[in-house]
Amino acid sequence: MKLFFSIKRHCSSCTIKTTQIAQTKEFRILQYCKSGALFDALHLLNSLDFKNLSNKPFFYASLLQTCTKVVSFNHGLQIHAHLVKSGLETDRFVGNSLLALYFKLGRNFFETRRVFDGLYFRDVISWTSMITGYIRLEKPKNALKLFWEMLDFGVEPNAFTLSAMIKACSDLGDLKLGKCFHGVVMIRGFDSNHVIASALIDMYGRNYGQDDARTLFDELLEPDAICWTSVISAFTRNDMYEKALGFFYLMQRKIGLTPDGFTFGTVLTACGNLGRLKQGKEVHAKVITSGFSGNVVVESSLVDMYGKCGLVNESQRVFDRMSIKNSVSWSALLGGYCQNEDFESVIRIFREMEEVDLYSFGTILRACAGLAAIKQGKEVHCQYVRKGGWRDVIVESALVDLYAKCGCIHFARRIFTKMPVRNLISWNSMIGGFAQNGRGGEALQIFDEMIKEGIKPDYITFIGLLFACSHAGLVDEGKKYFMSMTKEYGIKPGIEHYNCMVDLLARAGLLEEAENLIENADCRDDSSLWAVLLGACATCTDSVSGERIAKKTMQLEPGYHLSYVYLANIYRAVGRWDDAVKIRRLMKIRGVKKMPGRSWIETNNNMHSYLNTDNFSMSKDND
Repeated sequence: MKLFFSIKRHCSSCTIKTTQIAQTKEFRILQYCKSGALFDALHLLNSLDFKNLSNKPFFYASLLQTCTKVVSFNHGLQIHAHLVKSGLETDRFVGNSLLALYFKLGRNFFETRRVFDGLYFRDVISWTSMITGYIRLEKPKNALKLFWEMLDFGVEPNAFTLSAMIKACSDLGDLKLGKCFHGVVMIRGFDSNHVIASALIDMYGRNYGQDDARTLFDELLEPDAICWTSVISAFTRNDMYEKALGFFYLMQRKIGLTPDGFTFGTVLTACGNLGRLKQGKEVHAKVITSGFSGNVVVESSLVDMYGKCGLVNESQRVFDRMSIKNSVSWSALLGGYCQNEDFESVIRIFREMEEVDLYSFGTILRACAGLAAIKQGKEVHCQYVRKGGWRDVIVESALVDLYAKCGCIHFARRIFTKMPVRNLISWNSMIGGFAQNGRGGEALQIFDEMIKEGIKPDYITFIGLLFACSHAGLVDEGKKYFMSMTKEYGIKPGIEHYNCMVDLLARAGLLEEAENLIENADCRDDSSLWAVLLGACATCTDSVSGERIAKKTMQLEPGYHLSYVYLANIYRAVGRWDDAVKIRRLMKIRGVKKMPGRSWIETNNNMHSYLNTDNFSMSKDND
């Protein structure tokens, strides 16, 4: 009897000791998981008996989270297989950890969806993970469909779900639905949640609801840095660059919040679009002192800012110093050179790029259009199609512009007709193309179609329209459009519009009306307007008007040689030979020289010769 109890006590002691050892190992494994030492955790796991593990769901969920943390998908797959065999995948905590593994590391989102569909318990975390996944894949419609399914299953959305759905509305451009979700946010009491507030501000900003974005921001009691960045971004997206800069300085000086990389990127965009080089340099200095010099978003914005401010060399220096370059960086550099009309450099840089995104194709096509290099433009068009690009409104608008400027108006019209989505740039390119190719009637017809489509014309639209009227001699139509741009659309005429109108009236022999138009314009002292009118005087018989206009041009721009030549010709035509000699003598005293004539065709052919040499080859690969 004593022996029996002795053996029993010994076995009990061994069991306790074994359990203590197992618990110690489990604790160590969890510590390894916490520190990210996955291999140590798995090695220790192999020495344990699965049956003796306590709290198995928590244990394996921790292992799955560690696999996600250290980016080890293969080990996660092995643990998944073990979970299926042991039946632990039915646990909600384990299921969500498994879904997170596939969501963050899986190469195929279809597999992630299969894991989601196979979960025994799908809570709001599971649903929100899948909804967020579709949004990251730029499939907002799928995200919206899944959200309705979630509601059908009786799962209530949380703050992260609503934030994701607001992002989906933003991507879809559905402002009405976004406002509905805003209402849901208010009803559920999430209106003070900064994550949701910033998502709503961003949604309004992306869909031309900048006033709603500002109102929402003003209603926040203590907006954080993300909310400030969202409202600054909303202003920038809607071309309210002055307000964006004002909020940026207010955020730092009065509120004391520190901007992040996205804030700096947005503000630099505003500086670039305003041409505020001094402020841009100040923000650059702030970027350096704040430690964001290696941030690819900020540095790409710096490249863009300097390019838009005309300092392409500085833009190139920032780009060369970048440790990480992405497609946005390259596109910003290309855009800087293209905006400053250094089209040859655009082509050179394009050849150096390892990977070309759609936006870069648009820029290189604009460079080809600027050079009137139709052959090279067609090669870029072919590359774009071979790389799988199709139905991109930016690139196809650039193609329409290229073919129109190169005289291939039929190609331009064919691409334009097949475009499923047309933006204002597409319509402007087509109107300008017809105008430049002497087909004014068709330009006006395209404009009428644009208005019927509900597209609002802008400053550029009316330049194309008035140019078309000028070269087609459509005086009445030109006057009508010139009046409507201010009365109907609130667009203030610029020098380009006045130039077209002066040319139109002068070609029709209405010199006095053209002169009155200039005298009543805000830009009446711009020499280019008088130069256009002076050109018309060369073929008119009104010597008095011609003399007056030539003298006005000489007064505004003393170095413009044609004003002297035209005035001398006018004097000779009416027999005032002494006055003609005086004008020639005055021209000599002032050091004004006649510009030698040069053929544009000859110049363009030289450029084509350069582009067709071995120094230039658009085919960078053999795909």
